[in-house]
Amino acid sequence: MTKEECFYLGKIVSKFSFKGEVLIKLDTDEPELYTEMESVFVEYNNNLVPFFFEKTSLHKSTLLRAKIEDIDSEDDAEDMIGCELYLPLTLLPELDDDQFYYHEIIGFKVMDATHGDIGEITSINDSTAQALFEIKKDDKDILIPMNDEFIEEIDKPNKTIHLITPEGLIDLYLG
Repeated sequence: MTKEECFYLGKIVSKFSFKGEVLIKLDTDEPELYTEMESVFVEYNNNLVPFFFEKTSLHKSTLLRAKIEDIDSEDDAEDMIGCELYLPLTLLPELDDDQFYYHEIIGFKVMDATHGDIGEITSINDSTAQALFEIKKDDKDILIPMNDEFIEEIDKPNKTIHLITPEGLIDLYLG
């Protein structure tokens, strides 16, 4: 299994008990979907290594408390802190037609109501307060806030997103 075949689930952030339990910060709005997992891939020494859960439960609603097989001491758990967790893309829950996962829309063409074809989505920048579409048009980079009010339609079969952007926004980049 490679990282390209997986999605980022979260990160082990701390140890929880002297028996090797860990706390996992999940990167999801619905952590309860992941309380029944049997296994997960952990990025360890630049490899994805499968680990199996003995038990899991939600801790303070956003963290997953987990007992991982063969992690039986504080030292073992300490060694896992900071490791990232992944699951196969096939395990992502299905979304409605008007919803998308970030990885799904890379390569989509972006059509603006005023400017027409403004390029192709090369990535999503979610390190800012509001996620941004990163769009490449010829040799120019365009950043558009990922705002529900701007998204008119998501056409998954034709790999196209239709936007209605505020006046002047696209001109900042193309003008």
